[in-house]
Amino acid sequence: MERLNRTPRLDNPDSDALRREILDYFHTTFDRYEQLFEVLTCDEAFTVKPIALRHPLIFYYGHTATFFINKLLLSGLVEQRINPRFESIFAIGVDEMSWDDLNDDHYNWPSVAEVKAYRDQVRQTLDRIIREAPLSSPINWEHPWWTIVMGIEHERIHLETSSVLIRQHELRYVQPHPAWPVCRDSGPAPANQLIEVPAGKTVLGKSRENSRYGWDNEYGHREIMLDSFKAAQMLTSNQEFLAFVEAGGYIERRWWSEEGWNWRDFTGAVHPTFWVESEDGWQLRLMCEQVYMPWDWPVEVNCHEAEAFCRWKAEQTGELIRLPSEDEWYRLFDLARVVEPDNTGPVNANLHLDHFASSCSVYRFAQGDFYDVSGNVWQWTQTPIYPFEGFEVHPYYDDFTTPTFDDRHNLIKGGSWISCGNESLRSARYAFRRHFFQHAGFRYIAADAPKDTPSSRYESDALASQYAEFHYGDEHFGVANFPRALACLAIELTGEGRRGKALDLGCATGRASLELARHFDQVDGVDFSARLINLGVQLQQQGRLRYTLPDEGELVSYHERDLASLGLADTADRVSFMQGDACNLKPILSGYDLILAANLIDRLYSPRQFLSQVHTRLNPGGLLLIASPYTWLEEHTPKEEWLGGFKRDGENVTTLDGLHEVLDEHFELIRGPKAVPFVIRETRRKFQHTLSEVTCWRLRG
Repeated sequence: MERLNRTPRLDNPDSDALRREILDYFHTTFDRYEQLFEVLTCDEAFTVKPIALRHPLIFYYGHTATFFINKLLLSGLVEQRINPRFESIFAIGVDEMSWDDLNDDHYNWPSVAEVKAYRDQVRQTLDRIIREAPLSSPINWEHPWWTIVMGIEHERIHLETSSVLIRQHELRYVQPHPAWPVCRDSGPAPANQLIEVPAGKTVLGKSRENSRYGWDNEYGHREIMLDSFKAAQMLTSNQEFLAFVEAGGYIERRWWSEEGWNWRDFTGAVHPTFWVESEDGWQLRLMCEQVYMPWDWPVEVNCHEAEAFCRWKAEQTGELIRLPSEDEWYRLFDLARVVEPDNTGPVNANLHLDHFASSCSVYRFAQGDFYDVSGNVWQWTQTPIYPFEGFEVHPYYDDFTTPTFDDRHNLIKGGSWISCGNESLRSARYAFRRHFFQHAGFRYIAADAPKDTPSSRYESDALASQYAEFHYGDEHFGVANFPRALACLAIELTGEGRRGKALDLGCATGRASLELARHFDQVDGVDFSARLINLGVQLQQQGRLRYTLPDEGELVSYHERDLASLGLADTADRVSFMQGDACNLKPILSGYDLILAANLIDRLYSPRQFLSQVHTRLNPGGLLLIASPYTWLEEHTPKEEWLGGFKRDGENVTTLDGLHEVLDEHFELIRGPKAVPFVIRETRRKFQHTLSEVTCWRLRG
């Protein structure tokens, strides 16, 4: 089988040579993708869906070509569209996202000939651009030519994912092809064994200075010390997995997660999806044919099936069997001294189409003491994809990874027989929904649960995200961060030296609590909303917070804040967050030297009740700092509970009047009223500007 060229180095100082290499990379990728669709037997094969959750193959045939035009328009390398209709209908629909439209009634797919003609036009356009457009080396993240390499690598991804869909198609729609030769060797699988992997450091991520193309999720840095663990020498073979099937693994609920069992129950699966039970025994569906079961090849399953097997295997062996984390896979990769594909010859792995257009024996390619650490089939990990520290989206492809930061997409590692280009590199990070099928299997390990499990979620709840930005985000229009400004005022009023305890009532996502901890030995942050407190806890425990904000319409931007850059890393351990009702606080919440009630009183159902009891929570001489815009609304506070904002006996009653009425018995006003502004971002171009009135009261002692 002809060897595909490798993903190029983009720092070649010889621009003419770099241009030739990229042109060749484009041609071979585009040709190989065309060749994949030659295995289809008729035009109908393009328009019948292989599976319900995907578009028909005609979509993927056109998708990669329109991707080139859509991205090169953004970078300025293309000035006008070739076919606006195609560049719309073939644009999105790859994953099960909420914006994907898989309703066939909404599409009038063009003919195969029309799409082929369009692809020819795209090829001619790209050919001309690569030959004639100005090029300076190196090609980096900001370079217009980055989108050219992006398009090529994108098509190589779809070379693989489309081959999976073809494999899921009815056999009558596919045929063997000389360009896609399968491995014909098979036999019984040897017994698998666990091999000790010593403790050690693992480093993940790459820098922007790396000379080869990368997707946004690869950049950044993560470094972790791992304990020792044991890893299976080989991938789990069809034969090893058969024992789970024969033991009733697919019908016994206890081996499955709730999500996994729901999938199994919905599909009615009783064996791996590519296994075929026949009168002649088990067979295996390959991309273009069905063969007698090669028992020594790796089993190909989704993540749910792999996890269920591990739970069953754990009971059989008495070991803590599970899938590896991404960190543990990298430790194994480095220990086995796996060599990435290069231009010196075929790679020592069933990878990059160097050997077969199928899997092969799980003991054919040795890598250190193991087999197939890289290659043969992708390997499921237990790690949902997450962004490294320093993650940024690329402005020309801002939705490559961010929609998968949802704890529903698990990372797969190592690549398969058809993984080419970027997919074949150590740095590659691809993730799929746990019920999806790829050319993917698994290697199990024996180890305790990982000590460090990174969070993959970007907070997308609109209110929570708005509060997160209000507390930790950028300042706008020269207005200082509001929670920080209040905390600084409180610290100023309490005087020099660290004080004992502070209570931040209505703490929301916790910025003021963390700021107060610069001065106080203990700070309790209390809020009625668990969903807001959760963000403060997440920031406190993980050191960073990620969330989305609306920009315009359906467009959002992605934001990350961390304790270190806010200067709060050293104070976080002095803060405790909890849920509570300011009008009915737990008795333990007392003995404070300061209570901060920021933008709280006009959101309480009984502010008088809160204020009439708050003195019992303070030490003698303690301070009560109240800030409020006095936005009294009956949806929050019954009108009879309002402290002000109404007429009594024909005279205006302000909230400050009401505060004096309730607080003067126990407090004296020592500062204020003072107007402190704050700005809340609603969208990129819409902001709320508000004045909060601040008063400070000292408990008489």
